[in-house]
Amino acid sequence: MVHGYGGNPLWQFIYQVGPLLRRFNLFIPDLLFSGRSYSKSPLRSDLFQAKCLLNGLGKLGVDRFSLYASSYVGFVEYRMAEMRPDVVERMVIMSSGLLYSDEQRAAQLKEIGRHPTEILVPKKPNDLRLLVKLSMCKENALNWVPDFFIRQFITVSSMLHIPPLMYDHCRKEKVELANYLVEKKADTNLPAIPQETLIIWGEHDKVFPLELAFKLQRHLVSSSRLEIIKNAGHAANMESPDEINNLLFQVDHPF
Repeated sequence: MVHGYGGNPLWQFIYQVGPLLRRFNLFIPDLLFSGRSYSKSPLRSDLFQAKCLLNGLGKLGVDRFSLYASSYVGFVEYRMAEMRPDVVERMVIMSSGLLYSDEQRAAQLKEIGRHPTEILVPKKPNDLRLLVKLSMCKENALNWVPDFFIRQFITVSSMLHIPPLMYDHCRKEKVELANYLVEKKADTNLPAIPQETLIIWGEHDKVFPLELAFKLQRHLVSSSRLEIIKNAGHAANMESPDEINNLLFQVDHPF
C-alpha cells in the first residue's frame, strides 16, 4: 500500500489498514519527503520514486508482492510493475490519470484557476479546503473546522510523538515534486503491463475524469478489470473505504 501525494499513510489509510491486515501482510512505506523518508538526490521523477521503493522492499526481503496505490502514486506503481514484472504480481490502481493528455491537464488547470502547488502543498486553511473539495464529492467537512485547527494540521511537524505529518515537512521538496508532475509531458507510449490490474475509480472524480478509467482499461486490454465506486470522488478510499476493501479482498483471485 503506497499513500498518495502530499500526505502520509497515517491518515490516508486510516479506514483500511485494520480490515486489510486480516487478509494480507501489509507493507506501507512512506514516499520520499513524507514521514521520515528523505533523499539528497535532486531527482523528483516517478521513476526515481519507483526505484527507491523497489530497493527498499528488496532490503526488507520482500521478493514478490502486489501493489495498491492511488492518484499520483499510480504513476510510481506503474513504473515499478514495468521495471520488475518478475517481482510485482498484481496491481490495484485507483484514480490515477496515467493516460491524461497535455490538453486535458491544461484545460483543468485553467478551470481551477490556481497553480497546482498552492493546492497540493497548501499553506493556508482555504488551500486545504479546496484540495478536499476537489478530492471528495460529498460535503466538505473542513468547511466546519476552525482555521486554527487546519493551520496546525498543515504546519505541525510532530504531535504526540507521531512522525512528521503534513505539508510543512519537506515543503521545498514537495513543491519540486508537484512542479515535476505539472511540467512533465504526457507519456504517449505508455507500455501495457502484463500484470493483472484492478482499476478503481470514483464515479464523480474531479481530478482525473472517469473517462480516463475506461481509457486505461482499454489500454491494458484483457489483463484489467474496472470497478466504479458510486457516489465517490477522487479520494474514494476515504469516502467509501468498505467498498474499496471488499474489492481488495478479491485481488488474490484471478480476474
